Amino acid sequence: MSFALSTTVALDFDQTVAALREALAAQGFGILTEVDLSGTLKTKLDVDVPHELLLGACNPAYAYRALQADERVGLLLPCSLTVRAGADGRTLVDALDPVLMVQLTGSPGLTEVAVEVRSALRAALDAVESR
Repeated sequence: MSFALSTTVALDFDQTVAALREALAAQGFGILTEVDLSGTLKTKLDVDVPHELLLGACNPAYAYRALQADERVGLLLPCSLTVRAGADGRTLVDALDPVLMVQLTGSPGLTEVAVEVRSALRAALDAVESR
């Protein structure tokens, strides 16, 4: 089983980030954290890597349901996504598969919400891909 839900799009990096934000919002997610990974690595290590942005997305209703199933699941929140500039001008988007929460915690009570979150994230990725 892959640990990521992924898509590659023909949009440039900035267009992809904007489309992803819009698609996540349509699925009820807000962005809680944002890390410019490439900028941080340049500042801290003086290395150049392709443009990469880490996003922490949260849908409060899903987060609440997950916490009700296992109070420790907060360690795995928010949902993690990356947007990376590809060498060919395309942009890659990955989201950590939320079903891994079930496997990592061993909490079967998380299964239903994890599957729903996976579906919502996949819908967001598909919306970005269709642009």
